[in-house]
Amino acid sequence: MEFKAHLEKDPVFKSVASAAARLGVPAFVVGGYVRDLILQRPNKDLDFVCLGSGIQLAESVAKELGGVPVTVFKNFGTAMIKLNDRELEFVGARKESYREDSRKPLVEDGTLEEDQQRRDFTINAMAISLQPEAYGQLIDPFGGVEHLKEKLIKTPLDPAITFSDDPLRMLRAIRFAAQLNFDIEADTFEAIRNNVTRLTIVSMERIITELNKIILAPTPSYGFKLLFHSGLLKQFFPEMVALHGVEYQDNKAHKDNFFHTLQVLDNVASVSDDLWLRWAAILHDIAKPATKRFDPQAGWTFHGHEDKGARMVPGIFRRLKLPLNEKMTFVQNLVRLHLRPIALVKEVSDSAIRRLLFEAGDDIEALMKLCRADITSKNNDKVARFLRNFDVVEQKMKDLEARDQLRNFQPPISGDEIIKWFQLRPGPVIGEIKEEIKEAILEGVIRNDRHEAYDLLLKIAARKGLVLNELNP
Repeated sequence: MEFKAHLEKDPVFKSVASAAARLGVPAFVVGGYVRDLILQRPNKDLDFVCLGSGIQLAESVAKELGGVPVTVFKNFGTAMIKLNDRELEFVGARKESYREDSRKPLVEDGTLEEDQQRRDFTINAMAISLQPEAYGQLIDPFGGVEHLKEKLIKTPLDPAITFSDDPLRMLRAIRFAAQLNFDIEADTFEAIRNNVTRLTIVSMERIITELNKIILAPTPSYGFKLLFHSGLLKQFFPEMVALHGVEYQDNKAHKDNFFHTLQVLDNVASVSDDLWLRWAAILHDIAKPATKRFDPQAGWTFHGHEDKGARMVPGIFRRLKLPLNEKMTFVQNLVRLHLRPIALVKEVSDSAIRRLLFEAGDDIEALMKLCRADITSKNNDKVARFLRNFDVVEQKMKDLEARDQLRNFQPPISGDEIIKWFQLRPGPVIGEIKEEIKEAILEGVIRNDRHEAYDLLLKIAARKGLVLNELNP
């Protein structure tokens, strides 16, 4: 297999080949770009290996490209060129050895074959020559092309050594399987199972980077099933593993909340690429193990799991090194509210919809996607009935939102205005008045209108014995 015609269409390869020839060092395209070229997948990141200094090659290529800037990482012996929306990375061929307590390799110069051996999987260990006498020829010492055809993830060398040396590769194996819909070769998967405890030497930041890529895969449940059955998931996300299992009592059983969660996640993935909406799907039932109770009449219950789950979100985000910002708040809000639209299906009242619009704010569309995804049942008629009812609820939401403008609404009268008009000192009474006005709006007693709110304010004030000092609302 050779790729000369493809390389000749892209001037970048000509520039690298020319620079390498001028330096007298053989150069090769390696890794993910080669894999994706064969799979006909887009890839804007190019990795080049040379039998010499990768930094010198990068600097020479930069001159070929008209003096573009080079970012040098001296400690790693690598350099990078950003070219429009592409990244070109350069490194000298190397071989690696590892200490037991670190995934950071001891690096020394090596041959191309040694460089290919150090790579994680056979499908990432292929190279294309940029040397004039072999320009465009594929170098595939470990059968990567065949494994692409077989849709197989396999390590170039003994997988036990590969994963023990760099345990992050276990997560990468599952990530590639999920992204490409490949199988993991049996011995490779067994080596993952045998090395799960080695994950302790990998930073949580690295783990969560791979996990988020799994979550963003087309069918993320596949990656999570591999994480679960390998034992990796338990190493860093025990709360999710705790969802697994079915308990019986008095011939009554609850559904397996782990596999239900994966179904909800896939349902969300089919309608949205939003990472944080997918995280909300993962965490929506996370507190069910902690709230599980058995009632002789009702069977298994999980009362309050939405509120407890929302309280668990910050701790999980903190431990997993996920962002403690508006992304976390979004997930927390959806976990807390995810049962509310389902309750509305049974009884659609204006006041309940007003309250949901008020509490969900701009998250309402995402919440409804999550709630639709949460309807999982083997009874297709039941699912269809619930989804039709959701259509009614959403239409009612649109109608009320257009009329009352409740989403993210601010009180028509502020606390400062109440203090000023009645010459009050800040205190609980201000909050009580504002709360009564808000409740009147949500219950539909008055519209979300400043004049109607002011009229109600006067009635509340009279009841509380407050004297209006300034008629200037």
